[in-house]
Amino acid sequence: MFEISENLNIRIDNQLFVKPDYLVDPFISGNKYRKLKYNILEAKKQDVQTLLTFGGAYSNHIAAVAAAGNRFKFQTIGVIRGEELSKEIQKNPTLRFAKSQGMQFYFVSRDTYREKETETFIENLRNKFGEFYFIPEGGTNELAIKGCEEILTEQDTEFDFITSAVGTGGTISGLINSAKAHQKILGFPALKGDFLRKDISKFAKRENWDLISDYHFGGYAKINLELISFINDFKQQFNIPLDPIYTGKMAFGVCDLIKKGYFPKDAKILMIHTGGLQGIKGMNRILEKKNMIKIQ
Repeated sequence: MFEISENLNIRIDNQLFVKPDYLVDPFISGNKYRKLKYNILEAKKQDVQTLLTFGGAYSNHIAAVAAAGNRFKFQTIGVIRGEELSKEIQKNPTLRFAKSQGMQFYFVSRDTYREKETETFIENLRNKFGEFYFIPEGGTNELAIKGCEEILTEQDTEFDFITSAVGTGGTISGLINSAKAHQKILGFPALKGDFLRKDISKFAKRENWDLISDYHFGGYAKINLELISFINDFKQQFNIPLDPIYTGKMAFGVCDLIKKGYFPKDAKILMIHTGGLQGIKGMNRILEKKNMIKIQ
């Protein structure tokens, strides 16, 4: 259970490398596998039979929890943002997959969803569904950080900079805690705003990090032709797929900073590929409606 085969870093050029953590599992991909590892073990320890979590229409986290529940014999419940999505399950690739893995959905309005972390809302869920093991939206908690601290290995000590996409801040917190003294961790938020610094500081034990907030492309799930072209060119050139929400923006940012001379010429950079590739189908569905080119 939870045995991860070592994936060798992929060399892009003399300065830039990619850690293909998305290859740890085809369905519980990348950082989701890391975040769920110790939560699953804790749920088994508590002898709880059901996992409950939250997510949106194309959530990587929802897909991963559903797959993990199916594999490790848990019932799963996904509280989904947007009541209208209850009629879209078969059209939505993420929800369709999660349902195929046995996940039960509870669709709530966006206003109700904002109350997801309150004690009252959680208690109402327990009254509705019975006992469950609670995993927060995005999967970030203390046990998730513990799992993400295992991303970096001894083979990664040669790198001066470690870069990661940032959603809820769990993955980068694990990287910060496990990095060597000479390494700087750079996070590329997928969302607007500087609030993530506070969230990361709850878990990060060191000051060896910074956020680069110039590459969110307008905010979460926002994308344009320049980013799509970059993602498609990157895959064609290096045979590495990137998702449009997280890793695509991070890789775009890193490559742009290299061009601008942000990094010392002799510095070695390791990009962490955290997965999220299942989200490509959902984004392509949106792009098709806008008559835009698709992600390959």
